[in-house]
Amino acid sequence: MVASNIVVAGIGRFGSQAASNLFQLGHDVLAVDPDQDRVQDIIGRVTYSVAGDATDEHLMRDLGVHNFDIAVVGIGRNVEASIMTAALLNSFEIPVIIARARNPLHAQTLSRIGCHRIITPEEDAGERLANSLFNPNVSEYISLGATFGVSKLPIPERFNNMTLREAGFTDARDRYRLSVMALLRSETTRLVPGLDERLRPEDHVVVAGDKGLIDNLI
Repeated sequence: MVASNIVVAGIGRFGSQAASNLFQLGHDVLAVDPDQDRVQDIIGRVTYSVAGDATDEHLMRDLGVHNFDIAVVGIGRNVEASIMTAALLNSFEIPVIIARARNPLHAQTLSRIGCHRIITPEEDAGERLANSLFNPNVSEYISLGATFGVSKLPIPERFNNMTLREAGFTDARDRYRLSVMALLRSETTRLVPGLDERLRPEDHVVVAGDKGLIDNLI
């Protein structure tokens, strides 16, 4: 995975979680927030943290944000600041802008001004965003520790018509490899399927294991 330059504007609960997890994934993360306490608290969990107003064009240009690859607008309560920040980032022509919305109207406004992905309160886990942002084929991710997690994902094309064993999956009791906790097929769910179960193109699997192994599976 190629490291990206990412700015996170607003480091409340959602923004700080997204920023720190993106940093743990190996990306260069700049966190910007007007609250000095939040900025101090996130030191060491991101590449840089700056106390400032993300709607200030001069500040953001001085920080080099106009050259960044990705922007995350994590501002929650201040809808006006959220919209203004998103509009400024869009004017910088940042390739990917993700913003958190408080309600449907806020989400609609963010979409209209050019945000590429809107995070709703129901999808409010910053960690989930961090893990799905660079793995679009992973539809869900739940962390069970620093390096271990559970993901739901479609069967990679190279595994079509293979058995789970042939595809390299292991017994669910093996904690050191990727194990299949469930096989989702049409309207049915098979919990802890046998390793001789043959995979079909439309199947999805719920796998558990080391996050690096999950990343390499895609």
